[in-house]
Amino acid sequence: MNFIIAHWLDIVTTVLGLAYILLEYKASLWMWAVGFLMQSLGIILYYQKGLYADCGMEFYYLSMTVYGWWRWVHGSAEKQSLPIRHFPPRLVLPWLALTAMVWAVIYWLLVTFTNSNVPLADSFTTALSILGIWALAHKYLEQWLIWIAVDVVTCVLYFYKDIPFKASLYALYVIIAILGYRNWRSMMASAKC
Repeated sequence: MNFIIAHWLDIVTTVLGLAYILLEYKASLWMWAVGFLMQSLGIILYYQKGLYADCGMEFYYLSMTVYGWWRWVHGSAEKQSLPIRHFPPRLVLPWLALTAMVWAVIYWLLVTFTNSNVPLADSFTTALSILGIWALAHKYLEQWLIWIAVDVVTCVLYFYKDIPFKASLYALYVIIAILGYRNWRSMMASAKC
């Protein structure tokens, strides 16, 4: 019982995270509402565990949740609802460069201003997540590939930081992300028919 009491926030955010990824798998608009609640609680959890970059990332996620919901509802200029599509090739190099720069800046901030003992991994997952949530808000198929990389590293990081339920969730996220990529690719192909 003490274990559950000590990890209640981890458990609640894990359950919300599972609901979120399953709604994402289905490309459901409800994912954004569940994500908002999960990220709000995540701010507290990550701060308590000394994952300061992850904590800060939750504020970005909150704003991207509002933006993503709006983007999915209002769609694009061509269509009323936003279709699943490919990440534009012209954006790959600029986004990789921006992600690398953000990674370096976050790493420097963690090393300089916090007592983080995992600055390299924490800053990596945070920087790559910035790209991932943006790609999700734009409904790019390749967002799943970004999340696979984030999820693998985060799983290991969270086990190390004694957040076992979220760590297990991220292990499951890897599998769901692989299946999600296949599902979205199929949905994208059937929408073109």
